[in-house]
Amino acid sequence: MNAVRLTPPTGPVRATIPLASSKSESNRALIIDALTGFQCDLQNLSTARDTQTMIRLLKSDDAVADVLDAGTTMRFLTAYFAATGQKKIMTGTPRMCERPIGILVDALRTLGADITYLKKEGYPPLQINGFSPAENNRLQIRGDVSSQYISALVMIAPTLPNGLTLELTGAIGSRPYIEMTLEQMTYFGADVQADWAKNIITVGPKPYIPKPYAIESDWSGASYWYSVAALADDQTTELELLGLKAKSLQGDSAIVDIMRALGVESTFTDSGVKLTKCAPESSLEWDFTNCPDLAQTVAVCAAMKGIPLILTGIESLKIKETDRIAALQTELQKVGAELVEIETNARYIVRQFSIGPESTATIATYDDHRMAMAFAPVAMQQEIVIEEPGVVAKSYPSFWDDMARVLTVETVA
Repeated sequence: MNAVRLTPPTGPVRATIPLASSKSESNRALIIDALTGFQCDLQNLSTARDTQTMIRLLKSDDAVADVLDAGTTMRFLTAYFAATGQKKIMTGTPRMCERPIGILVDALRTLGADITYLKKEGYPPLQINGFSPAENNRLQIRGDVSSQYISALVMIAPTLPNGLTLELTGAIGSRPYIEMTLEQMTYFGADVQADWAKNIITVGPKPYIPKPYAIESDWSGASYWYSVAALADDQTTELELLGLKAKSLQGDSAIVDIMRALGVESTFTDSGVKLTKCAPESSLEWDFTNCPDLAQTVAVCAAMKGIPLILTGIESLKIKETDRIAALQTELQKVGAELVEIETNARYIVRQFSIGPESTATIATYDDHRMAMAFAPVAMQQEIVIEEPGVVAKSYPSFWDDMARVLTVETVA
């Protein structure tokens, strides 16, 4: 088994980090570009494996589209291949084939897609057999399962003969990601109206206009550096993260406000954002409904700082690359903390139960990039070993090289 050993810094914590590009923005831009016939000039596309997988599959004529472990790629390409009348088998890793897709498939069938499941009903692998546009252009879809289903549907809507009116029912999760999609669609000329009072999105049958588009750096990737700054003992810590904007389309930019409570101040510059230390709050409660990908990072950081954290809005973590709630509960124990469910499927608390390590903790990553990166900043305070470090390639391939700018990273067998 491969692993990396991380040991705390021996000097001042000061570095400039050239962050990875946003996977979320890149993947949306790639679908829109494909729907223009690949006529857009997309700049600064993410090097993340998920995005590179999408690029490869968009260019491929193969009958089988294997998305590996890329959930966004699975959902977006299922809608894209269906709407463009292509015949494809959609499949992925064993874990990907355990992640539900039935809500999206049902919606696409209503719009005219011919899709059949090849094994278990409601899950990949599935066969897309073509598309005959239906007269119905109005759908209802749950808003609390995956914003990616909603984004997948609205992105193909400009190509439908009558456009699409999408009514979201129940609570809406990860709304900033839906808003990101709508903003990008509007930039590329789509006719988009969102009535959030009624939770209705209307997209007219107006084709996209090819335009150049530059991808922002990734706020999800930035979150690990906020944790590094929060956990650094050096009060003169100063990190500059390049390529971030104060007014971002990315929901994970909420890390600015979250980490202020955990002791990190953000100052935006012409080139990005500068992180410095500030006084933390004594406790924190946060609703992660709109930014679930931040939950692991914030949970680990709060645990290490001994700041009690109450988390809500993390139900979707159970159907990610792994059951992230269960994974956190197991791995936090190794660093003297716990994640406890205090209200069924609704409220959780992270709290520290011991201070200082008895031995070097070895963290399992569960084939989940965010488990590896969320726990890496623990090394600002104590030696730690992260198993299967290669999982970071899914979203942030240069992560370990960047971490080596502030602490010691050593490969171990």
